[in-house]
Amino acid sequence: MSLPNAAAPWTAAEVPDQRGRTAVVTGANTGIGFETARVLAKRGATLVLACRDVQKANDAARRIRADTPGATVTTLRLDLASLASIRQAADQLHAGYSRLDLLVNNAGLMMPPYGLTEDGFELQFGTNHLGHFALTGLVLDLLLAVPGSRVVTVSSNAHRRGQIDLGDLHWQRRRYRRVAAYGQSKLANLMFTFELQRHLAAAGAQTIAVAAHPGAARTDLMRHSRPHIRIATSRRLKMIFSWLIQDAQAGALPMLLAAVDPAASGGEYYGPGGWGEFTGFPTPVESTARSHDIDVQRRLWQESERLTGVTYQFTTQASAPAGLVSPLRVPDRLTRSEIN
Repeated sequence: MSLPNAAAPWTAAEVPDQRGRTAVVTGANTGIGFETARVLAKRGATLVLACRDVQKANDAARRIRADTPGATVTTLRLDLASLASIRQAADQLHAGYSRLDLLVNNAGLMMPPYGLTEDGFELQFGTNHLGHFALTGLVLDLLLAVPGSRVVTVSSNAHRRGQIDLGDLHWQRRRYRRVAAYGQSKLANLMFTFELQRHLAAAGAQTIAVAAHPGAARTDLMRHSRPHIRIATSRRLKMIFSWLIQDAQAGALPMLLAAVDPAASGGEYYGPGGWGEFTGFPTPVESTARSHDIDVQRRLWQESERLTGVTYQFTTQASAPAGLVSPLRVPDRLTRSEIN
């Protein structure tokens, strides 16, 4: 496990030359996704900003080019709440690129009111976990083609409150609790990373899966939070709560470290090194014992394959089908039961 030197904290200045690398960052139009993409572009990476709102993605691309003249940045429409959109985005990536060096699964929702994705999945679980599960599987061949490629999936401290209820992943039988649903989705992000790394290692692949979390970062993700949290994260109170909440640039550092640290190993988890992992310079951190439950990881993987219709194949053989997935089988739309 690589440990940044405490006497010389790891910052964006440590990101090595990224020329020749192609990176896809989901949700890159704002917050830590934008900051991650901005730094990678500044270091010379070819960037694909994969976002639901193309106009916002185009605006973000213009800001990156203004910050780094000559940066190679393109945009891609990706709605993680739609399996059809994910499939189309993956097809476009295959049409435009023969290889990917980095996939940063960053986009997500945090504690919105109850909702369903286009395919009937609970909105947070469907977007934060199932959407990224499907996308990763659909472009896995492009990653497997590159020695040293990485999948970085963004989790959260909220995973500590999460539980995977395999019998009711979409909150059809329970009273919906948006905080608990968010925790479930972020725990799923971690379990996906650990199970993906186990598959990659077993296949002898030179691609690794790494996870990271931003701590408490001041971003648009907080818009559905409780009133006291929104107040604390407002820019007007930035100085008062600087010990508890950091800006998006600092929040992006764990993702950048996971994405570029030459010493990183598959299955590592990075976060801020300060009190409670809320703020601070990035360092390897520990996740809960629940996140390391191998049996639940495997069962969650199997259920994710069933729900999305995406079956992972860990091969780089030329004869493998494009995307290395089975034909996308959109499941019957789930219906919401009575919520008391």
